[in-house]
Amino acid sequence: MALVRSSGVLLHPTSLPGGHGCGDFGPGAFAFIDYLQDAGVRSWQVLPLGPTGKEGSPYQARSSFAGNPIMISLDKLVEAGLLEECGAYSDDNPYLVNFESCREYKNAKLREAFKNFAGSKCMSCAYESFDRFKRDQGDWLEDYAAFAGIKESFNDSAWWQWPDQKLLEYDRAAIDEWCAKNSEELEYQRWLQFVFYVQWGELKSEANKKGICIIGDIPIYAAHDSADVWGGRELFEVNPETGEAELMAGAPPDYFCEDGQLWGNPIYKWNKMKEDNYAWWLRRMDISLKLTDALRIDHFRGFEAYWQVDAGEQTAKNGKWVKCVGQDFFTALKKRFGSDLPLIAEDLGVITPEVDKLRLDNDLPGMKILQFAFCDGANQYRPHSYDKNCVVYTGTHDNDTTRGWYAAEGKDYEHMGRDIIDAERDLCRRYLAVDGSNIHWDMIRLALASPADTAIIPMQDILGLGNESRMNRPGIADGNWAWRMSWEQLENAERNYLREMNTIFDRINQGK
Repeated sequence: MALVRSSGVLLHPTSLPGGHGCGDFGPGAFAFIDYLQDAGVRSWQVLPLGPTGKEGSPYQARSSFAGNPIMISLDKLVEAGLLEECGAYSDDNPYLVNFESCREYKNAKLREAFKNFAGSKCMSCAYESFDRFKRDQGDWLEDYAAFAGIKESFNDSAWWQWPDQKLLEYDRAAIDEWCAKNSEELEYQRWLQFVFYVQWGELKSEANKKGICIIGDIPIYAAHDSADVWGGRELFEVNPETGEAELMAGAPPDYFCEDGQLWGNPIYKWNKMKEDNYAWWLRRMDISLKLTDALRIDHFRGFEAYWQVDAGEQTAKNGKWVKCVGQDFFTALKKRFGSDLPLIAEDLGVITPEVDKLRLDNDLPGMKILQFAFCDGANQYRPHSYDKNCVVYTGTHDNDTTRGWYAAEGKDYEHMGRDIIDAERDLCRRYLAVDGSNIHWDMIRLALASPADTAIIPMQDILGLGNESRMNRPGIADGNWAWRMSWEQLENAERNYLREMNTIFDRINQGK
């Protein structure tokens, strides 16, 4: 992937400001694009955009193709005449998303808007667009709409726990019968996806007009509780009758997790996927690259070898490495999308020479994390050692904020000895020649000054926020993904100072 020297900001849409429980594609998103343009930023990186479960994890989406309806802007539906008013949403904490409460509130409003859409006599253009969307996206949309509707009818239970065995087993006749009896619900689920795609398309178009590209994020695995696995279980290591995962994905034990990470996603049947030249993956990439301008591939090393854990294991300790398809997969991608793949390889964790070779053979930029740079022996993360073809981050969604990392207080750091923490922070200060009092901007400056072609900064670091604003804690199921910023924080964010540094370090967005 050919990169232009630039900077970007990492912020998931649910973290945007707004008045309806979580960030969405409405006024807060357009104001954020204006902020990025004013600050001379060229990229907006988001997390996966798929529909999430109650915990809100973008990496456990219910479809690899669908969008998350919680991000649909009610304000834009009011503008379109589909809602008279949005109503009031009571925020217990405006800096945190309550996903369950927000989803319930927005679902009621979205159903109201859908009824108005279905009953309107003066929206022929919208009807034509909706019909075209259903035709163009039918290969995934029909299964997803049925999946979402059936889940709703069974109180959101996982599909392998559905009380109707025929629906659980993906019996086509039973599904068709359910769809015939629930045609309005099916159409509602289709319409949600139509609105998501339209609103996101308008937002992406506005960003591109202002010289800002969208960097998406594609998880390597599909979630177990997803339309992908329910309707395509022949491609996944699941029991075809019970739906239970037989081989699960995860990560081996390391310094941070002595039991490893058991993600629970079913492993792909890669040999089966290879038979049709990875058609499912090609379709997934095709849609993802229409929604974004480039993609970060999560857990890139899994294409060379993946950590496999047997069903019944409670941790990832007893897994094993299994060789994957490697270059054969990327050859198929290049044949479909061209030799210059618009991909960023998330090459963190246990990286072998074989993984490095796979990335380099495909000319993909890897990732550098500044918070890792001061660990003992972590020279590859220190900017003086970078090649240009990489993307540097102060931290990612899986890291603490820079201020939180520097303070190193609380449960997140109990596994580390104080002497190790103190030594790392001392090296950080000496490397940057600072006293640490303004550490978030010191680290931002280090990223922007580095040789890396692209520097991405989490919005929490630009705002100078601490550990309370962390997005995710890997290996911990609850309390993640909920952080959001306020209108006041966005308004007061240091756009002029960021623009000055983008100018000094030749990363300025020229609006092209």
